[in-house]
Amino acid sequence: MTADRTVLSPDQGLRLILGSASPRRRELLAQIGITPFAIRPPDIDETPHKAELPRDYVRRIAREKVQAIPSADGEVVLCADTTVALGRRIMGKPDDAAQAATFLHLLSGRRHKVITAVTVKHGDRIWERDVQTTVMVKQLGNPEINAYLASGDWQGKAGGYAIQGPAGAFIPWINGSFTAVVGLPLTETAGLLIAAGYPVYGATP
Repeated sequence: MTADRTVLSPDQGLRLILGSASPRRRELLAQIGITPFAIRPPDIDETPHKAELPRDYVRRIAREKVQAIPSADGEVVLCADTTVALGRRIMGKPDDAAQAATFLHLLSGRRHKVITAVTVKHGDRIWERDVQTTVMVKQLGNPEINAYLASGDWQGKAGGYAIQGPAGAFIPWINGSFTAVVGLPLTETAGLLIAAGYPVYGATP
């Protein structure tokens, strides 16, 4: 799928390829004035390795995503991956409502980490960063969890919730990057794009 509007670097004619079908990541990029030239979601196996730690997992997946996307000269590829970590446990996208309910019960009344890794590729070079944010979830009762599950908002969301949706009412505070919890830490992403030669707000490396 190609975006309606092509955005080119004024100096180098670079085209940004977003390796994600997530509408949330497109919306976050739009906040800093970027519309991807094309959307190319990679097809990779996202199964965690045995005993793999959450941070290692999310960094590996983001790197494998960017490496799986073919790119031409003049194209900068951006990929990201987000996971929810409760201690050493990786909470990815739930398979069904029952698993989402399990995740929410586990997160209820506790702090957890949301880790987002961002990877940018230009030619043979790769730039990467990861951002960890601590998120507190209030004590949740069955009526709240069941109502949230019925909304369907949990689908496709790491940990079974989205902070920018109805589940935002479950989260009294965070310590770290809000945009990283949504799925793309804007400060770090802008820095990586600039390092790769893709100007953001006119900035150059």
